[in-house]
Amino acid sequence: AEAAELRARLRSVKHTVLVLSGKGGVGKSTFSALLAHGLAADEAKQVALLDIDICGPSIPKMMGLEGEQVHQSGSGWSPVYVEENLGVMSVGFLLSSPDDAVIWRGPKKNGLIKQFLRDVDWGEIDYLIVDTPPGTSDEHLSIVQYLSAAHIDGAVIITTPQEVSLQDVRKEINFCHKVKLPVIGVVENMSGFICPKCKNESQIFPPTTGGAEKMCQNLNVSLLGKVPLDPQIGKSCDKGQSFLSEAPESPATTSYRNIIQRIQEYCDQHHFQEEKII
Repeated sequence: AEAAELRARLRSVKHTVLVLSGKGGVGKSTFSALLAHGLAADEAKQVALLDIDICGPSIPKMMGLEGEQVHQSGSGWSPVYVEENLGVMSVGFLLSSPDDAVIWRGPKKNGLIKQFLRDVDWGEIDYLIVDTPPGTSDEHLSIVQYLSAAHIDGAVIITTPQEVSLQDVRKEINFCHKVKLPVIGVVENMSGFICPKCKNESQIFPPTTGGAEKMCQNLNVSLLGKVPLDPQIGKSCDKGQSFLSEAPESPATTSYRNIIQRIQEYCDQHHFQEEKII
């Protein structure tokens, strides 16, 4: 009955993309926010961003929605809208203050994730982007299990170039294989720094073992792209603005746009294959 209820609610979702990382602080929420902004740039597309990082919800801040509240309607919880075609849901909207700590055990977290999927009135959606916490535990198992009632196009995995980060990403890719979650590809974040004055590139996090590129070759997964460091990304996130429209000329913006296009192409291909099977 539960699966049928979730299936009914998620029937109107065309594509679902999970954003994962093995380690915290690699730019996963930043990528989720910019992926949502990039997809919503096409006004014909309806985009939803779901933040299931229960203990560290940073999406409300990044989307400029701090202090917003969730409203209840006859058809469920209403998401908070950034644009007419970009809705957001996060536990951050349910806290009385942004400084409140969420001190919950697994079952309560799982219950909230289920509620987000079952009770939020998303409407007709082209893309549902799910921002997850780091690791491979409760929240990840729950979201994969609940979304299996509908379908998941796949996961985008975020890493930085150094071995310490890649070590955890290998675990994340292994997790995806075990739960039969397709891997759309890997994004290498903070991949060098291009000086705005002299245009020389410096490696802030040296890829001692070949970086994401070498890892993707070894594990036979796609490298979607490399995003260089740009201080403006952090500033835009703090101000709750879209870096893509704030710094359209930045090499990082070009990189993001290419990655977003590859994700769209993958989803379209996935949808086409599913329709053929049906």
